[in-house]
Amino acid sequence: MADSNLSKKSCVPCTGGVPPLQGAALEALHEALGDEWDLVADHHLEKAFSFPDFREALAFTNRVGEMAEAQGHHPDIHLSWGRVIITVWTHKIDGLTESDFIFAARADRLFQA
Repeated sequence: MADSNLSKKSCVPCTGGVPPLQGAALEALHEALGDEWDLVADHHLEKAFSFPDFREALAFTNRVGEMAEAQGHHPDIHLSWGRVIITVWTHKIDGLTESDFIFAARADRLFQA
């Protein structure tokens, strides 16, 4: 898993008015994040996390939710038995910013903890 210190940064709330990342800038951040996150249509990031049971999946979901509140950056989270899927993008610009990659890296850290 790559990271290049993304998980040490904080998300910056987007107020809109900026274009979503594209091209080389988008690819560089995706490469820094690592290949476990899918870059879907250059629009959002998605990753499935696996757990041995529902309780652990729920606990991870709650940790991600607390981080989302603290960072002011809220992903879509799908919880099922033994599995959590996180989908993240910046809604105000309908695309990706650096904060989305930071959030993804921080979610990976929570998973490892």
